[in-house]
Amino acid sequence: MRQTIVQVDAFTDRRFAGNPAAVCVMEKAADERWMQQLADEMNLAETAFVYPLEHGQFSLRWFTPRAEVDLCGHATLAAAHVLWETGRLGKDHVARFQTRSGLLTAQLKGDWIELDFPATPARSVGPSAPLAEVLAAMDVATVHIARSRFDYLVELESEAAVRSFTPDINKLKRVDCRGLIVTARAGAKTFASDGAPFDFISRFFAPQVGIDEDPVTGSAHCALGPWWQARMGKDAFLAYQASRRGGTVRVTMRGERVLLGGQAVTTLRGELV
Repeated sequence: MRQTIVQVDAFTDRRFAGNPAAVCVMEKAADERWMQQLADEMNLAETAFVYPLEHGQFSLRWFTPRAEVDLCGHATLAAAHVLWETGRLGKDHVARFQTRSGLLTAQLKGDWIELDFPATPARSVGPSAPLAEVLAAMDVATVHIARSRFDYLVELESEAAVRSFTPDINKLKRVDCRGLIVTARAGAKTFASDGAPFDFISRFFAPQVGIDEDPVTGSAHCALGPWWQARMGKDAFLAYQASRRGGTVRVTMRGERVLLGGQAVTTLRGELV
C-alpha cells in the first residue's frame, strides 16, 4: 500500500519559513526500523508518525534522521494540522496524542494551533567541561547557564549575541545533552509582522541527534517559558526563534504545563512507493 507523506512548515504562516516536518498518517503501528529509515530519507529535523487509537486518540512518535526523540513541538503542530486539513479529525475537535511524553493535545484557536505541553524548567548549573569549551571558543559573555530535562539553556547578554552565536558543532557533539538553547531578551526594535513586540528570542543546536541548528523548536520553549516567567514576572510571551528560516511561538504558562501557539502551512504532498 502506498504511504502518503505531507510536509508542513510549522510555527510560520508562510511557506519556506518556520520548521519543516514530514507527517505520515498511518492506519496502524509501523516497524520502528522502517520509521527511522524514512526519517533519514526525509532528512528533516523531525518526521512524525501518526495512527489512530481507541476513543478518538492518536499515537504520535517523532524521529530525527538519527534517533527517536521524547518530545517535539513543531512536528506535533504539523501532525495536528494534517489531521484537520485531511478531514481525519473535525476542526472543532481537539487532537489528542499519546506520546513518549504522555498525553499531548492540540486545538485550533482561529488561525493558530495551541499545543498543551509539559513544562521542563531549567535549573542553574555550572558548565560541564565540554560546554565550557564550546562557550570559550565563541568568546561570549554568559548571563546564566542552566540545565533542563533535555537541554542546556544559556542566557546571553543581548539579542545581538544570540543572533551572532556560532558554536563549534564538533565540540557541541561531546556535550552530554540533547541540545543547547541560547536566549536573550528581545531588543527594543524587534517586532512580529503584526507589530507586536517580541519578549525574548532564542536559537537551538542539537548535533547529538543529527540537527546542527533547528529552525524553530517548540519543546525548547517548554524550558524557555518557565525561565522568562521567573525573570519577567508574567505568564504570556511572544517569542522568536532567530534561525535562518525563523519562526514565531506564543508561550503561555499554566502551572506545570506550557501552551505553545503556532501557525502551519502545507508545502508538499507525496507518496512513498
